[in-house]
Amino acid sequence: MGIFDAIKSQFIEVIEWLDESGNTMLYRFPVRGQEIKNNAQLIVRESQVAVFVYEGQIADVFTPGRYSISGGNTPILTKLGAWKYGFNSPFKSEVYFANTKQFTDLKWGTMNPIMMRDADFGMVRLRAFGIYSIRVADPRAFIKEVTGTNGHFETEDIEGQLKRTLVSGFTDALGESKIPALDLASNYDELGQFCRNKLNEEFKSYGLELTKFFVENISLPPEVEAAMDKRTSMGVIGDVGRYQQFQAADAMRDAAQNPSGGAGIGAGLGAGFAIGNQMAGQMSNAMNQPQQQQQQGGGGAGSATIKCPKCGAANVGGGKFCNECGAKLEVASATVPCVKCGAQLQEGAKFCNECGAKQEKPKCPNCQAEVAVGTKFCNECGTKIEGEQPNA
Repeated sequence: MGIFDAIKSQFIEVIEWLDESGNTMLYRFPVRGQEIKNNAQLIVRESQVAVFVYEGQIADVFTPGRYSISGGNTPILTKLGAWKYGFNSPFKSEVYFANTKQFTDLKWGTMNPIMMRDADFGMVRLRAFGIYSIRVADPRAFIKEVTGTNGHFETEDIEGQLKRTLVSGFTDALGESKIPALDLASNYDELGQFCRNKLNEEFKSYGLELTKFFVENISLPPEVEAAMDKRTSMGVIGDVGRYQQFQAADAMRDAAQNPSGGAGIGAGLGAGFAIGNQMAGQMSNAMNQPQQQQQQGGGGAGSATIKCPKCGAANVGGGKFCNECGAKLEVASATVPCVKCGAQLQEGAKFCNECGAKQEKPKCPNCQAEVAVGTKFCNECGTKIEGEQPNA
């Protein structure tokens, strides 16, 4: 040792630590030869505690404040053999600074899926991930159980062990909760609180405290999620018939916009016509259904009234016999006008009861297509119809 080193070793030491890393949990202060001088100054800042280790034994723990290392304020140290000389000579000791702040944004997640029995999906596999926060709660236990003589201990040195502990505890808590998979999202906070309380006993054995535990997401396998998406889509669609009509309209539009060759256009048009006919049939059925219901008739105020041909009584409800005399009722069929005189005739009559004209629709003198009575021009060729064409 040189002269300068000898003089320097007699100076009163200032023992303090400033953490610039942000993830250091324990730091051993470098003392020359592990010799701490009498009246050395110890500065412990907020979110720190200083731990003195003498001859391999934890002697004392200092909370935030400024201390002068002497017998007055270190009652535990004064009981050790190194102080029997009245602080006249240095003693060998080690000083560890434990960082008691919260270490936040530490991530956890399941490496393998969690098997779970679900009421809706049966056996499912779940994956989960989130974040957690810890702090050093018991520096003595932390040094004894975790760090030992390590002079620089960071969160990465214990993070792997803590992750496995968290995943194991979370898996057990998830199985005990028996929450259906579809209801897990509404119970993230409850699961996190339950896991934190459950796992804190395990963390205490390390001298740590699990201050926060958050579940960010619990996901189902991709195939289950795809099935859920289809089920959700069907719920959004609602009326399947209307959805088929909508798809048919889209198919016709895509067929019309098909940029392929002639064969592709023909196939597209054929498919479009087929789908169009199908859609037209469905729409026609939907429109005719109310009319059929009205024609069939039923009880109530809207039912047809039939006059008895024998006694003249009015019968309501579409019965086959008169309610008054029991005579058989003849339901009047639909009527059509006579092609010549316009008198109302029963549908299907071959001759008019008034003028005796044969009941055939007039024909176009040019193309012989049937035309309605009173038509002035043929719908097929456009020829003018001169007068009536009864073709009697």
